[in-house]
Amino acid sequence: MTMTPSTPVLDKVRLPSDMKGLSDRELKQLAHELRTETISAVSVTGGHLGAGLGVVELTVALHAVFDTPRDKIIWDVGHQCYPHKILTGRRDRIRTLREGGGLSGFTKRSESPYDAFGAGHSSTSISAAVGFAIGRELGAETGDAIAVIGDGALTGGMAFEALNHAGHLGKRVFVVLNDNEMSIAPPVGALSSYLTRLYAEGPMQDLKAAAKGAVSLLPDVFQEGARRAKEMLKGMAVGGTLFEELGFSYVGPVDGHDLDQLLPLMRMLKDRAKGPVLIHALTKKGKGYAPAEARADKGHATARFDVATGSQHKSPSNAPSYTKVFAESLTKEAEADDKIVAITAAMPDGTGLNLFAERFPRRCFDVGIAEQHAVTFSAGLAASGLKPFCTIYSTFLQRGYDQIVHDVAIQRLPVRFAIDRAGLVGADGATHAGSYDVAFLANLPGMVVMAAADEAELVHMVATAAAYNDGPIAFRYPRGEGIGVDMPERGEPLEIGKGRMIAKGGRVAILSFGTRLSEVMKAREALMARGIPPTVADARFAKPLDTDLILQLVADHEALICIEEGAVGGFGSHVAQFLSEQGVFDRGFKFRSMVLPDTFIDHNSPEAMYESARMNAPQIEEKVLEVLDIAVAKRA
Repeated sequence: MTMTPSTPVLDKVRLPSDMKGLSDRELKQLAHELRTETISAVSVTGGHLGAGLGVVELTVALHAVFDTPRDKIIWDVGHQCYPHKILTGRRDRIRTLREGGGLSGFTKRSESPYDAFGAGHSSTSISAAVGFAIGRELGAETGDAIAVIGDGALTGGMAFEALNHAGHLGKRVFVVLNDNEMSIAPPVGALSSYLTRLYAEGPMQDLKAAAKGAVSLLPDVFQEGARRAKEMLKGMAVGGTLFEELGFSYVGPVDGHDLDQLLPLMRMLKDRAKGPVLIHALTKKGKGYAPAEARADKGHATARFDVATGSQHKSPSNAPSYTKVFAESLTKEAEADDKIVAITAAMPDGTGLNLFAERFPRRCFDVGIAEQHAVTFSAGLAASGLKPFCTIYSTFLQRGYDQIVHDVAIQRLPVRFAIDRAGLVGADGATHAGSYDVAFLANLPGMVVMAAADEAELVHMVATAAAYNDGPIAFRYPRGEGIGVDMPERGEPLEIGKGRMIAKGGRVAILSFGTRLSEVMKAREALMARGIPPTVADARFAKPLDTDLILQLVADHEALICIEEGAVGGFGSHVAQFLSEQGVFDRGFKFRSMVLPDTFIDHNSPEAMYESARMNAPQIEEKVLEVLDIAVAKRA
């Protein structure tokens, strides 16, 4: 007799409500199929793989037990949300992840009612969950709130602020600590070491048995409290003492990949929990896919890949990445100056400082997901006489702004800010776009702000920052590869506040700040074919401005156009302010500033994002023709 294969369980689940009638055995099969589907989808699109594979069973358990979207699951950072998206009506679009017009790589409220809270940065989930819980208490149409946060994200101070507040309020809220022993890089700090020491002693035991041997593994300062807590926490592992002190009922550790543990536990908590509860789940990032498990970062982020081998399909490039150029340049400077130190906030690989750390392990510091601390730590290093390079993505540096003002700028401390991922970054979208650093840094007294036009300029700016000791200095550079220019062997310090002339022309001048210079030069070629060769200059500095260069451009031309990869309020605004004070507008001089539009631009390729922002060569050409009152043919 021929057997008819059963329909895959995943095919029966369009929305979480379809999971309510499934048996526990079917839910286990669903988890297996969900993991396979996630691997298949990311192999097509690229993206964050390891984090999602680590929460497959948690995702199934949460959606099977809780009543989403009325109950709110808040995924911290959001890069682990692909399995969640598959189960919440988006499986048919999952192979559009991170592509223009497709699904976001993070949670996004406008995309689905099941995405309760948008994210892209870490350590925000518990605060949002507490907000939902109080909303429920005050009559909002919402149910339970469940924050899922990794041990890496728990190093962010905001998470502890939220835990403290939630414990004080005493309202019912759930926090799932997804303890996979690594964030993007292996997590640092006492908390991660504490969790690792507690639960790395062999296979998972039953919770009561685990409690018996755990006291001896605690730091001395906690042992007496743990012994007292042991009498109160019947059946619970004493590892929860820290969270109990914050006002949470601690449950765990539980195997985050074992639905036989997760499902009954979640059902019990849903039925019985009264106040705040922390569920400590042990998971493995990249779980169930050998190539991810074998990688140092557990497959955190990946290009498109072959499922069978894990081999990634990366486009070849002859030009080095800006990140690598920075790291190699900094390492060369550090070889000549033993006062140079480097600081990163949980992104040694992403910022290239892993290369610096290999050469100078005692002079490289990863502070965890703690940008505020990174900035003030750098200020302390500078005050001690060292030369700190505080290396943080533009979008993450936003989190340390008060420290930049209060601890660095006011004290005129020579902290060097190396700002990676400046401008529009592509598939990560608006949460990771480096749109605002020029504006928020250039308005600070005494701050020097530079932008590299190409990879060779970046080498010189690293040298400039290393040599500068009169106060804080920042230089920004984009994600991706350079343009393939000839590279200097070693950087030469630039004269502070001085730009450079690139090409002389007539009528209109374009003053570029950053890597739009290559697009400006393409536009210049098109304009020369029209008989309109513009003058092109590279500003290099947004602060201090090269006022001599600007006045020369004004004197020799009838119009000036500034262009930058940043929002209004940055370089162009400072130029406009200077020209206004000089009274040049009173004489009819024409000025335009090309900046990022006043909107958050959705994920796409960087080229398409800049097309949307109207900052590619064709739009620069149009802007020149417009300012000269030359008719522009409408594009189809």
